Parts: sequence; structure tokens; C-alpha cells
Amino acid sequence: MPDEVKEELHEEEEKKKKGTFGKIKDAILPDQEEQAAIISTFVRLGVLVWSGGILTLNYVAIPGMPQQKIDPTFIASVFTGVLASFGIQTASKKGDGTMKMEGGGSGPNGQISKKDMEALIEKATAAAPAQTIRLEQAPLVIKPSNEPPVKPTV
Repeated sequence: MPDEVKEELHEEEEKKKKGTFGKIKDAILPDQEEQAAIISTFVRLGVLVWSGGILTLNYVAIPGMPQQKIDPTFIASVFTGVLASFGIQTASKKGDGTMKMEGGGSGPNGQISKKDMEALIEKATAAAPAQTIRLEQAPLVIKPSNEPPVKPTV
């Protein structure tokens, strides 16, 4: 049998084995990598909504429910981490009353540029004293000595 006929028979057998859900899934997203990317995005969105909701409930009082005071540090770090996975950076208020991106570099998204990094490395190497240490390992010989011990003099 030619290869084309074998492939067609194999595809028909796979279609028969798959249920309705499998057929719909293959029709929408035939690629496994695309499916994994969409699932990953939905999981990150779920964590983002959860952490945002917990942070909101920490600061908002709902009538009829006692307000729960929790330490929001961990949840805030999860929230900012998920935001960063979507490429969103948070801004923080500095002591001078201005909002600045964290990192404060001159590159894109507040990151340090290659030129700035090279300048920092050059300054650090020029200012710091350098010392070269050379280690040599010679054969170690341990033998008794017939000489009397030397008394230290001050």
C-alpha cells in the first residue's frame, strides 16, 4: 500500500477513537504547544484574580462581615510576580513623592542597558585593587627530623 493510503487509514482510526471533546479540542487548537500556552495563561489569570481579590478584601470592609487583617506581603509578592509574567512592571512611590519604575535604569522597561553595565564594570575594576594569587602544589613529604626544636626568640 502506498504511504498516503496508510496515513489516511491511520487518521480515520484516530478520529474514531476520539470522543466529542477530543474532536472539538483538535478543531480549536490542533497544536499541543498552543494548548499548553493557553492553559498556562488561564492558570496565571486565576492566580492574578485570587491574589488581587485577597489584597482587595484586606483593605475593603464589607458590611455585615468582620474585616480580616492579614499580612499582605506574601500575597502582594505573588500578585506582582504574576503581573511580571505578563510583562507588567509595578511602580512604587519614592520618598520625594514621585512615581518611578522599579529598577530605575535607562534601558527599556526601566532595566539597565548594556552601555550602563559596561560603564559600571569599568568603574569597579578601575577603583578596586587587584591581587593575583597563584597556588602551586608540590609533592608533600613527611619525615622525622633529627634536629632539635628551635626556640622562638622575641
